Amino acid sequence: MSKGLLHHIELYVSDLSRTVEFWGWLLEELGYTPFQKWESGQSWKLDATYIVFVQTEDRFLDIPYHRCRVGLNHLAFYATSRQHIDILTDQLKERNTKILYTNTHPYAGGDSHYAVYFEDPDRIKVELVAP
Repeated sequence: MSKGLLHHIELYVSDLSRTVEFWGWLLEELGYTPFQKWESGQSWKLDATYIVFVQTEDRFLDIPYHRCRVGLNHLAFYATSRQHIDILTDQLKERNTKILYTNTHPYAGGDSHYAVYFEDPDRIKVELVAP
């Protein structure tokens, strides 16, 4: 393994089944494969890195996630091309996913940054970037 390579990311979620439906499709579109599954969590893996989603305990669901608070702002993943971004954007819209920055899409990150920004079921911002 390469020094500094990201090993895994673990996210607590408000509704595991809704999250698994959303992220399972997306991660598998990006080349991840199902990795681990247990009663309160599930993960997907790409090469040596994996992403884990765990059901938040009821006692901690009182304050919802917000990306502008201290903590994670967003996750960004590479797509394979601009065409891949366009296809995934259409698929996200078909799934009624909230697309962000629609007035500047697909250049919301700047004139040379082709991407789509959207929210997962807990409103975690996700970015897909063309190489």
